[in-house]
Amino acid sequence: MDWTLFPIFLAACGAAAATGAMFQPGAWYDDLSKPGWTPPNWVFPVVWTYIYVALAVAASRVAGLEGSQYAMAFWAMQIAFNTLWTPVFFGLRRMRAALVVIAGLWVAVAGLLWSLWSLDAVSFWIVAPYILWTTVAGALNASVARRNPTYA
Repeated sequence: MDWTLFPIFLAACGAAAATGAMFQPGAWYDDLSKPGWTPPNWVFPVVWTYIYVALAVAASRVAGLEGSQYAMAFWAMQIAFNTLWTPVFFGLRRMRAALVVIAGLWVAVAGLLWSLWSLDAVSFWIVAPYILWTTVAGALNASVARRNPTYA
């Protein structure tokens, strides 16, 4: 692992996380109809903290490896879609557009995992929960959009 790269990747993750502070769910989100399986609010920052640290660690582990071009490209793609989702969903309140963003995020995370598999098993396994979380987030986004058509 290249510890000099870690703070750079962590800063990129921090920039993505900052959108959560700028576009907080608030009363608007609280008032939406949500499915019963919606995670409690405290789960979101816990899961995202893990994911962001895992992403920074994984990128720091593989960035210098030969053949890491696809991993780094998918890493960049996922952090871009990750950063975009919160302003689209919470800022613009465009749930269908957010579904398009999260679909792109899911593809990017799947591509990242695919490329990590052959490079570094540790990185693959620490990032693997991200695809599950993205799947849950996408399903939640879709359910909330369906239940609240005026914001879809």
